[in-house]
This record gives sequence, structure tokens and C-alpha cells, in this order.
Amino acid sequence: QLRSSAPLRMAASTLEGLRNVAIVAHVDHGKTTLVDALLQESNVFRDNEEVQERVMDSNDQERERGITILAKNAAIDYKGVKVNLVDTPGHADFGGEVERILNMVDGVLLVVDSVEGPKPQTRFVLKKALELGLKAVLVVNKIDRPQARPDYVVDKAFDLFVELDATDEQTDFDIVYASALNGQAGTEPDALKDDMTAILDAIVDSIPAPEVDADAPAQLLVANIDFDDFKGKLGIGRVKQGKLKAGDAGTFGAMKGPDDDCRAIKINDLFVYDNLGRKAVDEASAGEIVMFSGVSDIQIGETVTEKADPQPLPCLEVEEPTVSMSFAVNKSPLAGREGDKLTSRVIRDRLMKELDRNVALQVEPQDSGDAFTVSGRGPLHLTVLIETMRREGFELEIGPPEVIIKTGDDGKKQEPYDAVEVQVPDEYASNVVDLLNRRKGEMQDMGKTDVGDYTYVKYLLPTRGSIGLRTNLLSATRGTAVIDSNFDSYRAFAGDIEARDKGSLLAFEDGEATSHGLLGAQDRGQLFATPKTAVYKDMVVGVHQRPGDLRVNVCKQKQLTNMRSATKGIVEGLSPPLELTLDSAVEYISEEELVEVTPESIRMAKQRGWNDKKKGKK
Repeated sequence: QLRSSAPLRMAASTLEGLRNVAIVAHVDHGKTTLVDALLQESNVFRDNEEVQERVMDSNDQERERGITILAKNAAIDYKGVKVNLVDTPGHADFGGEVERILNMVDGVLLVVDSVEGPKPQTRFVLKKALELGLKAVLVVNKIDRPQARPDYVVDKAFDLFVELDATDEQTDFDIVYASALNGQAGTEPDALKDDMTAILDAIVDSIPAPEVDADAPAQLLVANIDFDDFKGKLGIGRVKQGKLKAGDAGTFGAMKGPDDDCRAIKINDLFVYDNLGRKAVDEASAGEIVMFSGVSDIQIGETVTEKADPQPLPCLEVEEPTVSMSFAVNKSPLAGREGDKLTSRVIRDRLMKELDRNVALQVEPQDSGDAFTVSGRGPLHLTVLIETMRREGFELEIGPPEVIIKTGDDGKKQEPYDAVEVQVPDEYASNVVDLLNRRKGEMQDMGKTDVGDYTYVKYLLPTRGSIGLRTNLLSATRGTAVIDSNFDSYRAFAGDIEARDKGSLLAFEDGEATSHGLLGAQDRGQLFATPKTAVYKDMVVGVHQRPGDLRVNVCKQKQLTNMRSATKGIVEGLSPPLELTLDSAVEYISEEELVEVTPESIRMAKQRGWNDKKKGKK
């Protein structure tokens, strides 16, 4: 069935030589590794070509974090059928990418870990796919793990389909068992072959071919944006009906939804996906996923259609953001030493550019003129943007994450809640329950796992309570907890949530930290600073061991005397500093602190005037 606002014509036909499929899963269940195996199977790479792991994760941050952030396309040929593959992010914060991509495909490969089974993000992506009427193929991945339990995983997956109101046709899904890392797949868990043909056969046999009308007026919904140094801005989408032609200056127009005016556009170049790259074509027919250049102001959600008979598709609707942060000009005493993009105008232009392709993001200027409120789907969604900007040479001051409060139909405040699932050894279960209860969580389920001495707990937790939760949970369980969370819904405001139980150690004055000063300060708590670190007054240099902030003089010089000490050879040791990353800094700061981000440093400090605010409260 063709999902479009235009009625189907009698001329609709099925393209048997084409399949459009997205690969969706929870984070770390092996989507990108599976794409690697499918590309290898299709002889995309030369025999002597050196291929890196997770070849689709081409972004630096993706390779460092081990997650997919941006959706990417590839195309392979199998038995005369062209298969357009789209690799999607698995993390809940990048769900906006997944929602858009599902509009381009006719089916999904639902990848599920053979031990963990369906997880919160599995539920989210499957729900979106089923709502669009897509057919799914279940791939039980990592079947080579010693604790694999394929029957349990298949049962849980079927229960999830039923729970999400799948049709009878959708619940009748094909199942393939695979070990993507070893390049093995089969239709039975104990009969794997040393190739991936079982998955490719399932795609060709189970995923429906596009049903299209090539003679109708052209229609393409822009689902993604890319940039090329030579071609400029590139629109990506699936031709829903009709044909697009390269070098056409008068036929096509673009409009956003039925109420918009159709403006004339010129399509310069037209590309289809070919293996890992793209191939220029003169014409693309309905059903094909294409990339086009020449329209510098094209936006995600716009429809490319014929000017003579415009038939716009409904706009893409992406779920609203739940968390916001303040992005401001860096005004610290150390500002301007490392970055070269410092002014509010440059920051504003960069954020506006980001809105072009990151549709789940919202940016609003603040009254001060040098700060912006940036809203996204979660702290990770925003910290990935901050990390990208600092690598480009920006200096920023980042405020603490704040949830977006709404007013319900009854006039009362509502806040976002996350569905949190934690798996932990039995001995630490009470610690986890205590921590989640103190953060105003509502227990939904608790029980023993089928494998090993583990307990799982499922909670509904205010998003405010889940900010900074991961660090505390890992501390309370000695690093053994496995934590998954996903946005659930807006619910009644939960009231005050207990603040951080420890204060900060603050630098007493501007200067450079010394070993002598740090030695005296480390008795008061754990330090972030190391000798020779540049510090300034009210910069956070460590975590106080008690509630409340404490100023420490980490710049103190050792007084030199003419006397020799009998213990001169004994050197007192400094404890290793706490590791400070962007993610941990954003989690750590309280409402009166900020994170200073530069290309080479991450620092935390008190906001200007924080002491005056405290005195005013008293």
C-alpha cells in the first residue's frame, strides 16, 4: 500500500526488482555490525581492500562512543534485486532520526539481542514501524553468545508485536538467527550457515516490493539532508510516485504541506545509492531512494512535486523535545585562549545550520542576546551537538539540563517521564530500588532474570530524576548495573526531587594549580584538577566530601626555607584525579553551576552572581 495523500491510480505497479528496508534495534544490539556483514556478503569490498569495523559509523563521535548517531544509506544487489539499506540510531535520544527514516522504507529488519531480548528502544522503533503499516523481519542476533536463549527472545518479541496492536499480517513475521560478527545466519538457531544469505532471502521474500505509480505527478518527501563540499546542500528522500529528472529547471516545485505555496526549484544532479557510495542518474522513478542537489533552501519535511499539479504529502511529525540547555558566549577569565568561534552571532548561525538536519532540535534566543535555549530529546542528544561544536573551534558556556514542563488539560503542571529498566546482581537490587524511590520513581515491575543471579527492576521515573542517574547507579552497584531508558509520556509534576548530596570544591583565586595546593585540598574531597591546570575564582576543582561548597586554595606555593628536612626524601603522593568528560560534567552540575566548553578543555564553574542569589534567598 502506498502511504501518500494522493489517491492511487489504476496504473500502480509493483517493482519486484527493488526493496527498501531500514535496520532498527535497541542500542548495542548489533545493527551496524549486521550491515557490515551484509555488505561483505554482497561483495561490496575488493578482496584486497582493508575494511574497518562498523564501516557505516563514519562520524568520529560514532566510532568513539560505539553508537550510531546519524542514519545512513547503502545499497546492495542480491539475486538481481536492489536492496536499499538504511542504518538507523539505536539510542532513544536520536529517535527523531528513526521516525523520519521509516517514511522512506517498506519494511524493517528488527534486530534483537539473543540474551537481552526486546528493550525499551526496541519497543519505540517497532511501534513507529507498525503504525506506518510496515512489515518486519525479526533477526535474533549474537546467537553465538553462551547464554543465548532464542526461544525466550522470539516469544518476547511476539508478545511485543501483540501488545503494540500489530495486524495479523504483521505478527506473521519471518525469523532469522544470526551472528553478525562471525558472518553467520540461518533459519534455525542450531543450523547457521557461514554466510548471510538467510537474511537477504528473508528481505527479498518477506519485505514487500514498492507499489508505485510511475505516471502520476512526481512526489518526494524530503526525509534527510546531507552536505557536500562541492554540490552544497543535498536532499534525501524516496520518490513516492512519478519521476524526477536531473537538470530540470521548470517542472518541479517544493512546498511544506497542503497549506504552503509551491515555489519553483531546479534539480541539478540526481543520485541513487550504489553500495556505500552514490551513482549519478538522469532520471529516478517511483520507489527509489534518491539524493538531489541544486536546492540550497530545501528543508526536511518539504515535498518536491510538479508545479503544474502540486500534490504535497503531509508534513513529517517528530515527537517534541523533553530537555533543554542554555548555550551562551564564554565569559570566563580563560575565554578566547583555545577557540576561534566566540561571538553570539557565530554561535547563532551554527545552531540555525544544525536545525536544517536535526529536526528534533529547537533553538530559541534568550533575552540577554548572548545566550540560546536549545531543546532536544535528551541530554545525550544535546551533548553530541556540544562535542561537535567544540571540535569545530567553538567556546561555549553550557547551563544545566532542565526538563520542559507543560500544562495539562486540567491546568496542572506536567513533566516528562522515562521508562527505566535496570538489570543488576541480586546483592545490589536494594541499592537500586532505594536510589530510584528517592528520585520519585514508580515501580512497574521487579523480578529475577532467567539467566544468572540477576534482578531486573522497571520504573517510571521523572526525566528530572534520570539526569545524573547513570553515574549514581554505577557507583551504588560497583559498575555492574545495566541501565536502559526511553521517554514514556507526560504525567503529573512529581514535586521536588532531592538535590546532589555533595557540594563542590571551588578555586579560591585565579592562577595555576600547584602540587602543594592540591595536596592540601585533596583531604577535603576528590579533585578534578591536576598540577599546572589553569584555574580561576569559583571554578569547580573537585567534589566536596560533605554537603555545601568549600573554597580551597589550590594555587598555594610551598614556602621555601634554608632548613633541610630529615624527611625530605619522602614524597607525599597526590591521588589520581577524577576523569572529567563532557557527559559527566553536564550530569554533575547543579542549577547554579555551568560547564565551560573549549576545543581543548572542559571546566565547571559557578554561574556569575551565584553568591548574591544565595544571600537573597536567605
